[in-house]
Amino acid sequence: MAKRKTAYVCTECGAEFPRWQGQCNECKAWNTISEFVVSSAKTAVRGATSGYAGQTQAKVELLNTIDLEALPRFASGFRELDRVLGGGIVPGSAILIGGSPGAGKSTLLLQVMCHLAKEKSALYVTGEESLQQVAMRAKRLALPDDKLMMLAETNVETICELARAHNPAIMVIDSIQVMHVSDVQSAPGSVSQVRESAAYLTRFAKQHHIAMFIVGHVTKDGNLAGPKVLEHCIDCSMMLEGESDGRFRTLRSNKNRFGAVNELGVFGMTEKGLREVNNPSAIFLSRGENQSPGSSVMVVWEGTRPLLVEIQALVDYSQMANPRRVAVGLEQNRLSMLLAVLHRHGDVQMNDQDVFVNVVGGVKVAETSADLALLLAIISSFRNRPLPRDMIIFGEVGLAGEIRPVPNGTERISEAAKHGFKRAIVPKANAPKQPIAGMTVIAAAQLTDALEAIM
Repeated sequence: MAKRKTAYVCTECGAEFPRWQGQCNECKAWNTISEFVVSSAKTAVRGATSGYAGQTQAKVELLNTIDLEALPRFASGFRELDRVLGGGIVPGSAILIGGSPGAGKSTLLLQVMCHLAKEKSALYVTGEESLQQVAMRAKRLALPDDKLMMLAETNVETICELARAHNPAIMVIDSIQVMHVSDVQSAPGSVSQVRESAAYLTRFAKQHHIAMFIVGHVTKDGNLAGPKVLEHCIDCSMMLEGESDGRFRTLRSNKNRFGAVNELGVFGMTEKGLREVNNPSAIFLSRGENQSPGSSVMVVWEGTRPLLVEIQALVDYSQMANPRRVAVGLEQNRLSMLLAVLHRHGDVQMNDQDVFVNVVGGVKVAETSADLALLLAIISSFRNRPLPRDMIIFGEVGLAGEIRPVPNGTERISEAAKHGFKRAIVPKANAPKQPIAGMTVIAAAQLTDALEAIM
């Protein structure tokens, strides 16, 4: 009998170790290293080819002879989802969608599948819920349920056998953490089971040209649970985010082989399920009648479109020896750096002030174009002087106090003009060459130029 081979893998970062240990040396996480059985080469080959009737043999082709026709995408019924996917669903693609419990992953996919089942063969595989629970949700959401095929199963080989018999065009696996492969001797949800199940399903989807949605759980840190190879073997990885008591959900792509990365889709949770928000800027800019100090509007670029969001800052005298620096929706380390730039090049000292900043609507801003809007909102709160209501601000602030340009500057200004904004403070290099109707553009080369413009 062959000797059993084992490996130890961190479930947070995917690092492998020769033996078990309490802390991962790579990500420094505690109690995240799990044991799994390494299958032999013969077993891996047999598992990869078993059950695939009619499998075609691979062949070598010249690069210039490969067919370059457009991929035959088809719409999902949600324009926001199609935007995140890069224009629609690609047959044979494996799409991983994650999110915290209650975010609406199963609800969104059930709506999509019921819509597509009217025109295409669709199969919904549930491993966490019973068929009655899914049927009750579909009835509550008033979805057409006469065409969608349902299956309650957790064995991957059985799922693929039934799917081959019914030949669906699109499938949903809900969720990958409860699926298991018979050859792997470990519990469902373990590192080895998640990895082998995802690899098996991905190979099946590509060989039979089936578009497959795979639901994944997230850890307490908000990252996808399971080994990192899970994200490498799929074609598109998306995260559905939103507070459990909030109304809006954001769908963002972290990886996409068929479209732009960091594309953003916005949905609203209603009694009838998720509804897409076609104009998210209007939602995030729902401000009060009176303009308060510490509020500014910035234009961020999400994927292929500009998005107007409001950023709020509150500066107050600190009662502690070390003033607090709290950032929600922004990187906290960058906030500390920008406050140092403001002190050095703007002659504004906040060593005895607590600084709190928040991006309205739960949006997470990762790009540097929010630097200037953040600093001007902090100054507005510190001086107790509100900024003009019809002004938008964007630009990256360097350590030398310079205002650096950002991509798609003219498009950002044009989007703000469509929403009724009249003034803009932008980097000097982003000033449009041709005047934009109804918009007064203030070009700032240094931080002091922007401070003078608002004071």
